[in-house]
Amino acid sequence: MGILDRIGKLFGKDKPTLKSLSVDDLKRMRLPFFFVTLLMAISAPSQEPLPLVLNLKTLATHPHDSRAYTQGLAFEDGFLYESAGQYTRSTLRKVDPKTGVMLMSVTLPKQYFAEGMDIVGDKIYQLTWREEICFVYDKKTFQLVDKFKYSGEGWGLAYDGQRLILGDGSATLRFYDPTTFKQKGKISVTYRDPKTKKSVPVTNLNELEYIHGEVWANVWQTPNIARINPKTGDVIAWIDFTNFVPEQFKQEHSGRGGDNVLNGIAFDKATDRLFITGKNWPILYEIQIVRENPSP
Repeated sequence: MGILDRIGKLFGKDKPTLKSLSVDDLKRMRLPFFFVTLLMAISAPSQEPLPLVLNLKTLATHPHDSRAYTQGLAFEDGFLYESAGQYTRSTLRKVDPKTGVMLMSVTLPKQYFAEGMDIVGDKIYQLTWREEICFVYDKKTFQLVDKFKYSGEGWGLAYDGQRLILGDGSATLRFYDPTTFKQKGKISVTYRDPKTKKSVPVTNLNELEYIHGEVWANVWQTPNIARINPKTGDVIAWIDFTNFVPEQFKQEHSGRGGDNVLNGIAFDKATDRLFITGKNWPILYEIQIVRENPSP
């Protein structure tokens, strides 16, 4: 039994990792201060900013449930957590990313249309489209433990380590305290057009993910992901995923309508991997962010 297993038994942690232990846990072990600091530094994900031009390497493709109308996607502890929408068949799922097998799920009441979701500690937050309700579940059991009201539509949801970031399909992102669900601010997302030199609003922000200090957002009915500065709302770069769109769904990414669009970003903080999919797509992409700039 390794040191982390012994620490886990001491504090009742399942499959313990350094990330799952709090500073208070380590202090209770009466470890020297420098050792506590070292352990926490090892467990903390890198916050080094990403370069504007990214080198993305496809590591693998995996099966994805083509009946899942993907609205939210998150990765933690080796598993994918997915919110799938549509009235009468909205679900929250825990999925094996390599096989696509659904390991656990809960079905929402038929009057709710599930939307974006993310994980905060041992809880999962899941938005609804027009019902103005955010459901809160126990991550381990999927038992409903709380719910919050908010105004307007719910589209995407992300967590920056302190605040939930909620999108409503407009160019606005709102910030909420995950404990009280009180609004703590908002930003307007804009892009400076290089031709006109004018800033234009970026609407239809859909599924969200917080990655290295940036908010990444799918833009509905396009193959694009916007990389957003959460302090200013500026789009600092775009990522074009046209080549990842299944051939049968390419027409639906032209802004002419269609549901089977790119919508699903999950980030593995430990390895800088992305998991990308779309609504009703049969495929999930596993992608590595390579920090070296690509060759010219």
